[in-house]
Amino acid sequence: MRRALLPLLLAAALLGGCSTPEPKSTPAPAGGAGALPGPVPADLALRPAPGTAAAAPAFTGALTDGTPFAAAELWAQRPVVFTFFNSWCTTCASRQAALSELARSYRDRVVFVGVAGADQADEVQEYLRAHRVEYPVVLDEQQTIWRSYAVREPPAVVLVAKGGALLRGWPGGLDAPTLDRWLRELVLAGQP
Repeated sequence: MRRALLPLLLAAALLGGCSTPEPKSTPAPAGGAGALPGPVPADLALRPAPGTAAAAPAFTGALTDGTPFAAAELWAQRPVVFTFFNSWCTTCASRQAALSELARSYRDRVVFVGVAGADQADEVQEYLRAHRVEYPVVLDEQQTIWRSYAVREPPAVVLVAKGGALLRGWPGGLDAPTLDRWLRELVLAGQP
């Protein structure tokens, strides 16, 4: 009886559409190369940086997807806002939605770059997805970049002019409307 059932079971399995499951596609890491800006808008006009401004510390690192990153390559073409944060920083989390919206409104005119310090890559990903962060994020596990900008704890925000002049830093971060006022002062044309 068992031998008679074996061919029937094999036939049923073949006819039943046994197949290997499709592999699950994993989404690209948030904050990676896909978040880098597009071309500089042709109508972008910027207020020149004061001649007395210090040079921002140049740094290299890796984005969340491992893509090499060089800060000077970005600020060679347009202003950059660095946001220093941790995935566990409650103040960072409470301000992130407004910063993300501001980054979207200035897309390609001013580049926002997150710098995640002393954090685990998977926790940073969770934070970026939960808060809809769509700009590039550099992982700074040893806080080397943080130290070069004198950041002791998150949040902190730094504004760098086109060409690399350090315009202003805000230990403790700042609210999006205040940062927006600074950016509107800097970006003369092609404003959002």
